Amino acid sequence: MNQFDVIIIGGGIVGMAAACALGAAGMTVAVVEARAPVVDTGVRDARVFAITRASERIFRALGAWDAISARDICAFREMRVWDAGGSGAVHFDCADIGEPYLGHIIEPRFIQAALLERLQGLAGVQLYCPAQFRDTEIDGDQVTVALDDATTLTARLVVAADGARSPLRERLGIQVREHDYRQSGLVALVKTEHGHRETAWQRFLPGGPLAFLPMSGGWSSIVWTLPSEEVKRLLALDKEAFHAALGEAFDLRLGRIIESEQRKTFPLRRLHAAQYISKRAALIGDAAHTIHPLAGQGVNLGLLDAAALAEVVADAQARGKDVGSVPVLRRYERWRRGENQLMMSAMDGFNLLFSNARPPLRWARNLGLSMMDAAGTAKDVLMRHAMGLEGDLPALARSPDAVSETT
Repeated sequence: MNQFDVIIIGGGIVGMAAACALGAAGMTVAVVEARAPVVDTGVRDARVFAITRASERIFRALGAWDAISARDICAFREMRVWDAGGSGAVHFDCADIGEPYLGHIIEPRFIQAALLERLQGLAGVQLYCPAQFRDTEIDGDQVTVALDDATTLTARLVVAADGARSPLRERLGIQVREHDYRQSGLVALVKTEHGHRETAWQRFLPGGPLAFLPMSGGWSSIVWTLPSEEVKRLLALDKEAFHAALGEAFDLRLGRIIESEQRKTFPLRRLHAAQYISKRAALIGDAAHTIHPLAGQGVNLGLLDAAALAEVVADAQARGKDVGSVPVLRRYERWRRGENQLMMSAMDGFNLLFSNARPPLRWARNLGLSMMDAAGTAKDVLMRHAMGLEGDLPALARSPDAVSETT
């Protein structure tokens, strides 16, 4: 009863998405998650995800989108980006490319609840929760996973979806390259004097970007990147002083800050695994990579990992191949590692460029923003790629029309 095709360590959003995709493909899957399922208390979460159209398609294909979209989520139709150090600005509007919206701002609890419900409806998927991964051993064509309660699971493939400090990745001996940005992200819920207009706003400041992400009821979730010592100072401010500091940093673009809740902070580090696979093992999501949050791409990249790995593994199963073999898994690594590295490098480049106060660079980046805003076709192409409407996407992330054209 403890024999599976695949064992996934980590039952967060990325791990559950992979399990749902594999289970829907007819494979048997064990999901091991250390934390008890999140109970929805109805309290709004300050930390949210900007879900791309590609991620939305993955949720649709997994049968989870209806449950997500029935909750209190917010579509954003425009994005406005500008530099505090000059007049450069760029405006993205979904109407320019004939789309109804750019993406959605969604609280994690809504996605987790929908994926858990979908996972529990799949006969081939078994959830071990709460259960702690203890050890793994690879022997020939089988991988064995031991849990802290002495339960033993076996499969042909084990997947690390257990976060940036992945115990499974460490046990596999896979090295990572890390970089400490010496910045922290401050998140909070805020209400502004004027409505957000279903627009995602981002201002680049010398210390890092400040984003206002639209939520329902006139609220916004802010993500303010700053040097870690400055974040400590902001956390210590009373509400009135915090509102004044935030309003000034945002150039009062939406008027005064009139209310706020749930100030929280988290350190920012980049992490990239030296390899995404080893014999009978693969890494996805934060276990493989973490990225600067300035474009909100972290969870979206993880969902693409999950969809790509599921596609590769299910295809190998259908062809009678060993799903845990290195030749099979290498296809997944080639597919996703380069894509993730490109996005990580781009985000690092933007962060360095916009946090530099040197006049020549400030002039160049403002000129670049203005040129991009006037670029027409080039701006539309960038918008479509950022939304996940184009690129080398897994089948789950492509439109039904695109999938049918390739089959």
